[in-house]
Amino acid sequence: MLALVALWLQDVIVPYSMPFWGLFDNQLDLDVYRAGAQTVLDGQKLYDVKLLGQMDYTYAPISIPFFIPFALMSFSAARIVWSAGIIVALYLVIMLSFRVLGRRPSWQVRVIAGSLVAVVMLLEPVRTTIWYGQINVFLMLLVLADLTRTPDRTGAGESRWRGAATGLAAGIKMTPLIFGLYLAIVGRWRAVAGLVAGFAATIVIGFVIMPKAALKFWTARISDSNRVGSPQSVGNQSLRGWLANLTGTDTPSTTIWLVLAVVALGVGMYAAYLAHHRGNELLALTMVGMTGCAVSPMSWGHHWVWFVPLTVIGVDLLLRADVSSMRRLLVGAGLVAMLLAAFSWRTHYDHAIWFVLRSVPDGYMIGLFFKTGVGWLKWFTIFPYGAIFAVSALATIAVYRPVRVAETAIERI
Repeated sequence: MLALVALWLQDVIVPYSMPFWGLFDNQLDLDVYRAGAQTVLDGQKLYDVKLLGQMDYTYAPISIPFFIPFALMSFSAARIVWSAGIIVALYLVIMLSFRVLGRRPSWQVRVIAGSLVAVVMLLEPVRTTIWYGQINVFLMLLVLADLTRTPDRTGAGESRWRGAATGLAAGIKMTPLIFGLYLAIVGRWRAVAGLVAGFAATIVIGFVIMPKAALKFWTARISDSNRVGSPQSVGNQSLRGWLANLTGTDTPSTTIWLVLAVVALGVGMYAAYLAHHRGNELLALTMVGMTGCAVSPMSWGHHWVWFVPLTVIGVDLLLRADVSSMRRLLVGAGLVAMLLAAFSWRTHYDHAIWFVLRSVPDGYMIGLFFKTGVGWLKWFTIFPYGAIFAVSALATIAVYRPVRVAETAIERI
């Protein structure tokens, strides 16, 4: 029933049949991936041409082999396969999350997971991932499957290849590199080595298959964050984007941004460290993923797909019999607040607008960051995901903070 309500509500936000704005009726980024692969197949310079007339290719050369199959099929077929893949990946992320939290894959868990797929599709990061045809859910699945892998056959220590798949994800899109810092902080050095080896392998393979493009990417393109978009873009859900949109400039103070980024990095990693040492690895990895989104120079809303495992963590706590009523109430309130802040709120423009590559007769913008009518709330509405990150990190620290011996003794008394 919950899934049916969620699917109905999705149609209320923007009808599935709405030309261009319907959930499955855009896939612009998928088309860019296909155009990049086709550019390579045609023997052109990947990082010099404007794809689809205006777009830059922003991923590393190692990504091209993964996109070639989609370039070889029609766009209509590619968007069906890609969208179906995202939905399957969401289900796998949710099932994997439940497994890491200690739940067996019973039919009840599978039904809940299927329902949650429909629910999380109502979140702006997930909806726009599907609508744009983005890659983020696949990368998240790769990282979670890799870093939650069970120990090797001897039962001792890290799985032999742990970290390598995360290195592959980082080789495609740089942001997963932050998991290397986390692994180092918690002392999982074998996984750090696996991540470094996997990442290095992607660079080497890139130079082997596309030497000139790889040289250009790793020397000239890697540091140009503006190729992804200008900082003052509505929907830039990073600390730098928050500063840019708050002050109305494309050149926010680098010093202020770096200070905020260092603070956010420290808070997020400390929360992840505490969660790891209290045995909640899923929460630890989720905190790392959200930290990466917060401190990155550019984070579109669809980068925050880490709200999916965060949702599963909340649902799991609500379902546990050993959770107190007060804690269940707090978790429920926090989960509802997160869902509302990240919900696919619609803003309709009933006039012609220019959207990326085309003029459209009207617009259906998705996300709370388009709701900026209340001036005194602008600090929040332009960066709601920062609030979700901050509350999640501080709540994790509050729950898992180290308890001093004196405090323990007092509690026993």
